[in-house]
Amino acid sequence: MGMARIGIIGGTGLGDALTRGAGGKTVCADTPYGPPSSAPVLANWEGVEVAFISRHGPGHRLNPSMVPYRANIWALRQLGVSAIIASGATGSLREDIEPGHLVLCDQIIDRTFRRSSTFFDVEGVVAHVELSDPCCTRLRSVLIEAGERVGTTIHHAGTYVCMEGPQFSTRAESLMHRQWGGDVIGMTCMPEAKLAREAELCYALIALPTDYDCWRPVDPQRVHHDLLAEILGNLNRATENAIALIREALKLLCGPPMACRCHEALKLAIWSDKKAISPEVRDRLEPLIGRYLTDKQGSP
Repeated sequence: MGMARIGIIGGTGLGDALTRGAGGKTVCADTPYGPPSSAPVLANWEGVEVAFISRHGPGHRLNPSMVPYRANIWALRQLGVSAIIASGATGSLREDIEPGHLVLCDQIIDRTFRRSSTFFDVEGVVAHVELSDPCCTRLRSVLIEAGERVGTTIHHAGTYVCMEGPQFSTRAESLMHRQWGGDVIGMTCMPEAKLAREAELCYALIALPTDYDCWRPVDPQRVHHDLLAEILGNLNRATENAIALIREALKLLCGPPMACRCHEALKLAIWSDKKAISPEVRDRLEPLIGRYLTDKQGSP
């Protein structure tokens, strides 16, 4: 199996861009949590080895609650990535965040409740990772710098409200999310960000607003078909903008991997007595915690 430096999670538009002229190669990935959403595609993009996973699978067949988030993150870590750049369609909760803009989210409000959100769901080991800044500050700074080279409006910060779905918000909920301080709303960045931190990977999120959420009144005279066509057009435009941004970011990431505290997220997070962790739990989680169970990091 090949190895990659940067993982990319997104929609089919990003995947198509990876495989066009980049010599993309599909590889098999086997994880303790089953197969990922799609077979990872390895490619060299702007001089950087990347691995791409289509979050909703081929043909957009997985709804947000069904996405195998743990398998996706585990597979990317197996492939050697140290950082993940994720993208996803959202609704805008702010007038100034227009459809087609990009938002480099720095905060997340998690309203999901049906998803497995941790690798540490086995009896015998307890880990509490720090998550005050769920999106990696260093990776976001790279994207911000790259954004200065891209001719589109990019918001350097924003709070992403992650709802369960698959239904959209009621108007009352949308107004509440605005009062909470939300800037965009979507259904997919959680538990991705949590799992990436547990896997000691940097994680940055590019939100792609396709329309205004329902807090903003819609002209009742507009035909539904026209609205849908407009949303799809906005998604295509935002996707192209995100591709351009990621390309520029990869140019800045083509050197040696950057050091980051994300890569030691478990160092102080394991609260269990390491001597009491069973061999079965050790074997299952060895890729994540193995280096912290050695004599150097802490005698078993």
